Amino acid sequence: MALLSFLLQWLEKQQWMILQHPLLLSLLILFITFFFLPRLIGPNSSKSNLPPSPPKFPVIGNIHQLGTLIHRSLRDLSHKYGPIMLLHLGGVPVVVVSSGDIAREILKDQDVNFANRPFTTAANELLYGCTDVGFSPYGEHWRKLRKICIIDLLSTKRVQSFKFVREEEILCLLEKIKAAGMKKSPVNLSKQFFALSNNIITRCALGKKYDEKDKFMELTKQVSELLQAFSFGDFFPSLKRVDVLTGLVRRLKTTSHGLDAFFEQVIEEHIQERKHNNEYLNKKNDCVDLLLKVQNNNQDINLTRVNIKALTQDLFLAGNDTTTTTLEWTMAELVRHPDIMKKAQEEVRRVVGHNNKTKVEQEDIQQMDYFKCIIKETLRLHPALPTLLPHQSLKDSTVGGYHIPANTRVMINAWAIQRDPKVWSNAEEFIPERFVDNTADFKGQDYDFIPFGSGRRMCPGSAFAISIVELAIANLLYLFNWELPNGGIKEELDMTEAFGLSVAKKIPLELFPIPHLS
Repeated sequence: MALLSFLLQWLEKQQWMILQHPLLLSLLILFITFFFLPRLIGPNSSKSNLPPSPPKFPVIGNIHQLGTLIHRSLRDLSHKYGPIMLLHLGGVPVVVVSSGDIAREILKDQDVNFANRPFTTAANELLYGCTDVGFSPYGEHWRKLRKICIIDLLSTKRVQSFKFVREEEILCLLEKIKAAGMKKSPVNLSKQFFALSNNIITRCALGKKYDEKDKFMELTKQVSELLQAFSFGDFFPSLKRVDVLTGLVRRLKTTSHGLDAFFEQVIEEHIQERKHNNEYLNKKNDCVDLLLKVQNNNQDINLTRVNIKALTQDLFLAGNDTTTTTLEWTMAELVRHPDIMKKAQEEVRRVVGHNNKTKVEQEDIQQMDYFKCIIKETLRLHPALPTLLPHQSLKDSTVGGYHIPANTRVMINAWAIQRDPKVWSNAEEFIPERFVDNTADFKGQDYDFIPFGSGRRMCPGSAFAISIVELAIANLLYLFNWELPNGGIKEELDMTEAFGLSVAKKIPLELFPIPHLS
């Protein structure tokens, strides 16, 4: 047992390094399993007509075949085993879908059966027992929260009501970039985009901004890290005790307690303001206030304090990193394709300059057809969550002619679907023109283009995210020309992806702004 104790102490110190090296992780799991827990080895299922599956090792299954960038590893495997395949990640069967036709069967034809979410240790600890809308199991509780999101928090009318927040924060961003341009200094757009997204979301959700150095922002970063951390219990139920010994459970509890204390303080501040300031009721419109109004005024929905905290947490998880990465990839692709950038700038400047405006406003974007194609093409090549959030089957079913048992986890590889050469010509190339006569939008009705998912579990905040991305990028194109620092050439721009829940550029995007308008 001394050896086991030593191994677990080492594992706790090296957890993040191991997470980014799947082969090392696989060997470690194999060692622990065979050396300490031989009783776990059991016979494989003999169920017939399952989807094709790569050869697997005992116990660890196919974990060793997943690289750091899982969406790319899954796409490579699908080339050999087909658009629907079965992997075994430890003791967990996972069906991977890599075609729009199969995605349609799951997300439309059998939407209810695949509307469940699998249990994960991190989500359970960080999201109040999965009582949020993103990770909640399918059922009455989830339907209640989904209705609140669609009607009260993220409706078209509500997104429009936050217009002034978007405009003010984007104006702050533009002033920072203008100052850098005057000094002839490059701008770290990755950092600026994170600050922009964070400022908008904190103001819309909580009513005020929180600096990147605040404890709350540090906690939200920890949440993103922990949600992608490897949990032995998630893939080897009999080894869930290892998560305690490695320190993962301790880190989860520490982070969740810190966030809970913060949200409690925010909610209490809102309640006290509502009690003692009559003008506050008419002026405040942030998401915590809206949820408190639902709690007080809607007798049909028993919204608890825990529900309010869980939904508020969802806004940050769903919006911050994903919006940041979409902004980042859009500008990166435009710099790599200067002809496309020039064409977009001409359109933006024609629409806005015709009215002698000093900045782009939200209503202007409706007249920018080519610009909208650029945003779609960015999300085709770079969906913020490449494999979306996982689904889980409620009962036995048949998909693509194969048997899918109940309680099977399902991953929809949107990244692979949106780069399918059978559907998209020159699928790896950035070609906005492909959307000029294409009716695909962000509503999830075209199953070859599902950057926000589709069906019941589709992301309810897509309109909120797109409104930020469109307004920010349009203003950057209207007010500035852009170049790589130090005379860099577009072919040398590193487009390597970073490991993460939301796939960002590995190397932050730095560009040199040249003011177009004085």
